[in-house]
Amino acid sequence: MSESRSLGLRLESKIDSVDAAELIVVGLAREVGYNEDKIGQLGLAVRESMVNAVAHGNGYSKDKKVHFYVEASSEALTVKIRDEGEGFDPEEAPDPTAPENLLKTSGRGLLLMRALVDEFSLERAEPVGMQAKLVAHGPAAKS
Repeated sequence: MSESRSLGLRLESKIDSVDAAELIVVGLAREVGYNEDKIGQLGLAVRESMVNAVAHGNGYSKDKKVHFYVEASSEALTVKIRDEGEGFDPEEAPDPTAPENLLKTSGRGLLLMRALVDEFSLERAEPVGMQAKLVAHGPAAKS
């Protein structure tokens, strides 16, 4: 098993935090040997999740934080992003592939995240908010 690196942060509910989280994940993924395609996919998935936490979960509130955790090794890269909002039922999110939603300018984030990482989950967090978990299998992962 390779050495892993981890980092946990409480980030402001600002777009700057979205950029920071993406840069951290991209840097760690590159450091532990992910290929550029996988790095790009991870960056986009983390960006989508962070935007959801900052904008939809926390409503850009200066009083709410985004809890960001990443652990990276050559076997797997795991990211957990939790907001402090009211939460929602992911099963009730509109299907972005339904004909009535195709031309909408938002609503594709969950679909994108699921497509870009190997494992994705979204659940209510305690004491408040929603937590997304994104996992990308690494270059040393056993098939």
